[in-house]
Amino acid sequence: MTKQWDYKTFYERVGQQNGWDFSTMKIVSDPTDWDFYNEVTRCTQPSDLLLDIGTGGGEAVLSIAKYAHLLVGIDLAQGMIETAQRNLEKSASCTNVRFMQMDADNLQFPNKFFNIVSCRHSAFSAAEVYNVLAEDGVFLTQQVSEHDKVNVAQAFGRGQHFGVEPGTLLEQYKQELKQAGFQQTEVREYNVTEYYATPEDLLFLLTHTPIVPHFGEFASDLNIFEQFVQDNRDEQGIRTNSARFMITARK
Repeated sequence: MTKQWDYKTFYERVGQQNGWDFSTMKIVSDPTDWDFYNEVTRCTQPSDLLLDIGTGGGEAVLSIAKYAHLLVGIDLAQGMIETAQRNLEKSASCTNVRFMQMDADNLQFPNKFFNIVSCRHSAFSAAEVYNVLAEDGVFLTQQVSEHDKVNVAQAFGRGQHFGVEPGTLLEQYKQELKQAGFQQTEVREYNVTEYYATPEDLLFLLTHTPIVPHFGEFASDLNIFEQFVQDNRDEQGIRTNSARFMITARK
């Protein structure tokens, strides 16, 4: 049995090093049914106030700044917020963006303050989101499904959701949103094949995400990684899968 992983320390380190920026990786994927932040902007009016939970280095929020009157990105990791602030300083045109270190379980904003709340691949409190959403506000969240990177988890014998029945987190969030008071929810899911161009691309992903907890801390990890690349590589790249679900909830 592996030791309990310190997620907070991991995200602090990754936040300071990289934020949540994976733009350097070369990946080819089968078509997906949606792009999350495109969906967010489709629900956003120019006069809206938008909150992004688990904003990482702010890369996504900065890319959609023109779509809202004010965008606020929060993250629990101070390292992420420090990187987000640096990214904001480089984006002189994004004068309507603010970043704050904050716990998603204790949102320090007035009730009914935001028109839109987004959350990608980060934990959230349905009750807290409901409280800060204005009447007729919209909450959108995209989360990693339990069967994401399934061949990676099988190869290493451990994973972010290893052994958890697919659909468990989705059902949990649906129930929590209903209990919080959301009247209307829409669910979408996809599971597509993706290919990493080089071992370095896949290595970057595993090093900067919690897909394989403790990755690199075990002497066998490098051997497992090399064998995985050999077993799952073809002319398109190194094969794995990307599985996501998205919930759109209206107040």
